[in-house]
Amino acid sequence: MTGGHDAPVGIADRLRILPQHLLPQHFLSRQLHAIMRWRCRPWKEAVIRWFIRHYDVEMDCALHADPSAYEHFNAFFTRPLRPDARRWSDTSGVIGCPVDGRVSRIGQLTGESMIQAKGRDYSLHDLLGGDRELVSELADGCYCTLYLSPRDYHRIHMPLDGRLRRMIYLPGRLYAVNPVTARVVTDLFAANERVVNVFSTEAGTMAVIMVGAIFVGSMETVWAGRITPPYGARAVVRDYADKPIELRRGEEMGRFNMGSTVILIFGPGRAHWSSALADGTPVRLGFDLGSVISDGADGAGIRADR
Repeated sequence: MTGGHDAPVGIADRLRILPQHLLPQHFLSRQLHAIMRWRCRPWKEAVIRWFIRHYDVEMDCALHADPSAYEHFNAFFTRPLRPDARRWSDTSGVIGCPVDGRVSRIGQLTGESMIQAKGRDYSLHDLLGGDRELVSELADGCYCTLYLSPRDYHRIHMPLDGRLRRMIYLPGRLYAVNPVTARVVTDLFAANERVVNVFSTEAGTMAVIMVGAIFVGSMETVWAGRITPPYGARAVVRDYADKPIELRRGEEMGRFNMGSTVILIFGPGRAHWSSALADGTPVRLGFDLGSVISDGADGAGIRADR
């Protein structure tokens, strides 16, 4: 990406981020979580219509195009799409994009190191909460960081068929995840609250990581329901290895009640990203992100410019 994440950090950027260090992030997120569920008809319809205009939301893709059809703002924000609004490839081994959004970073891990922004790396170990077994499976693999803007569809779908192995809730801060914050805040994605979902797939281990952010720290999955809020003080690991939770490619796996970032990671030599992708590329749900590397095939994820 030539701008955004890669622009040099200046004093103006640091001053813009300063309030985030001082704000009561979780308190404000809890309040907004409640406000966005108010059912007062004049209020919620006014907010929804303003939001559509301000962010240029594509309502023609929504299952319910009428803003008055939603019981509250959060129902609108997590609105379902029409069944024909997104297309998934019929080709075997294609990795489908799990969200609508934009590629923030895409490339290959160097050992446990991942790129957050130009000149600012962070650790897979920290991102995964120190899970050594999972780190060893994914180190030197490939990753794709996907940013969801306010106008985007905010449900998350399966990139491949998968069997859930475990889910890890990791408490943390709730910084914004915009390009300026990514340039300024050290270890942003490993510092923020997140949910790590680990699946067994035809490409081996796949991690789908949901990263919370200020005002958007409410996350849920289809198997566990709402995870946050309330916000925990310690990590929680739920083991699903012996439970038959299997999801097909394209099935909904979770959602942001408000939005943030999804990080998709595969182990070394198991997936190859499409050459059409680069940092900053806009993507849509079902878009071909890449393909599974068959056993014995040669290949690796593309490398991001450092």
